[in-house]
Amino acid sequence: MVDKYLPRMYTDRTRLISYYFIFKGVSILFEIGNDLKEAREKSGVSLEEASQDIQIKSVILENIEEGNIGAFKDIFELKEFLYSYAKYLGLNAEKILDEFNEYMFEYTSKIPIKDIEKKVIEQNKEKVETIASPYTKPMKKYSKKYYITMCIIFIIIAIIIICWSIHQIAITRYL
Repeated sequence: MVDKYLPRMYTDRTRLISYYFIFKGVSILFEIGNDLKEAREKSGVSLEEASQDIQIKSVILENIEEGNIGAFKDIFELKEFLYSYAKYLGLNAEKILDEFNEYMFEYTSKIPIKDIEKKVIEQNKEKVETIASPYTKPMKKYSKKYYITMCIIFIIIAIIIICWSIHQIAITRYL
């Protein structure tokens, strides 16, 4: 099993997700993985050779063959790996991606919207709490009210200075 190559937190998550898919009867990812493994073994290519040829780590290919979706952080990256691997093995990569997309749509369409919203809110909180250096800190944006107020204050100060200057010129001429 590939779980021995993964960090502990991913191992537990991978195992749980794998068990979830097995018990739910959703086996398309496992079928895709088995198809890829069979095609690789039929062609007589080892996992390491395939890894070197398509420049994807052998651990990733092994996870794909075993159907460990939990080992991947990004579904789009997994799709790219699936496409490259299927194309390399001479399989119909488009058909495999279509099967995977149908599987993912069916799986994700069952996630309640409240759970998705909660996850988005959590991610936004994480982004807000980041510490930035003074050099990379974003500029503070002021409202239009602030700019209008500052312009009015600047104009008033300019008028006062001009009036004071005219008054000083007038006083020096009469002396």
